[in-house]
Amino acid sequence: MSWYPTPTTMRTSVHTAMPDALRKHGVVTDWSRANKGGAAIDCFIEGPCFDADGNLYIVDIPHGRIFQIAPDLEWRVLAQYDGEPNGLAWHPEHRLVIADYKNGLMKLDPAQGEVKPLLARRNSERFKGVNDLIVARNGDIYFTDQGQTGLHDPTGRVFRLSTAGRLDCLIANGPSPNGLVLDAEEKVLFVAMTRDNSVWRLPLLTDGSTSKVGRFAQFYGISGPDGLTMDADGNVFVAHASLGAVFVLNPHGEGIAKIASCAGRTITNVTFGGPGGQTLFITDSSTGSILRCDWGSPDIAL
Repeated sequence: MSWYPTPTTMRTSVHTAMPDALRKHGVVTDWSRANKGGAAIDCFIEGPCFDADGNLYIVDIPHGRIFQIAPDLEWRVLAQYDGEPNGLAWHPEHRLVIADYKNGLMKLDPAQGEVKPLLARRNSERFKGVNDLIVARNGDIYFTDQGQTGLHDPTGRVFRLSTAGRLDCLIANGPSPNGLVLDAEEKVLFVAMTRDNSVWRLPLLTDGSTSKVGRFAQFYGISGPDGLTMDADGNVFVAHASLGAVFVLNPHGEGIAKIASCAGRTITNVTFGGPGGQTLFITDSSTGSILRCDWGSPDIAL
């Protein structure tokens, strides 16, 4: 028996891929030792976001690089530093904010190309391993502290850093909290829980806390949901890091579309861009490619 109609399957195309001259062939890093069995990884891209001029920014986690990709698809290294950058988001004060697994929250002014600390520690304690972030309209930063947590160790955290500098821990029992997105009214925070293979829904209360946290959607596979985004209709886009697709859920959590990768299976992050913000751009970390799919409804931020 089928509970819901079969979701529409949509196709992608390769928008661009990292040029071979920029790939770090044969290099083993601390990140690849911990996450890829010690294999040499030439790149592992995530964190896509656009600026107002149509430039696309992405990170290369194991090699501590941030790239700018121009509208003509020319790649350039914007910054390279001793870190493991994972997520990117624009901030009205700090320009590009970086969720850095090794260093915490960092910031980057693209015009300067220098990466500086924003929040490296909390009460002198290092984070487990910051993964992704999203910036609210008032400048508050929501970010996940994933580390190596999972079902064996459900101690991953979700934080909110206010513009006044106050740091609140919203949850501390997450099995691998990863990507996150706010709804249009910024009253609900959705968080991908990779090793739980699910997306959690966190209602945000007026006193700044959260309550009645629940599973919005459940998936399957050897990995799980990674990056999230949302369109103007309230549909949630879930990049799944082992199923080779972005799954689109309506505001009730029902599947309405599957956007299939034309490249690899390690689909990690999603963002909107292009004219009117109606094209979905997707990172396939396994091949160093950025895929695209025309969706139609624009990004919630637009």
